[in-house]
Amino acid sequence: MSNDLMILPANEPANVRLIRIPDDFEQHEAYRYVTGLIAKAEEESDYTWDDILDLLEERGFEAVEFVLGPSLD
Repeated sequence: MSNDLMILPANEPANVRLIRIPDDFEQHEAYRYVTGLIAKAEEESDYTWDDILDLLEERGFEAVEFVLGPSLD
């Protein structure tokens, strides 16, 4: 299991997500893959995080639970 993680930022703190990158992805490849997948989902008018997560999990990505700390600014 990979130790590489990716933060998916959002305008609302409650919508920030953290995912584990599969071992067979380089960091730059994972970035391009996830960006393309999100762009594809956004083209469709109705999508949720669960829809995106399902697509990511099909390729081996995994959602990671985390605690978002207080803002530093």
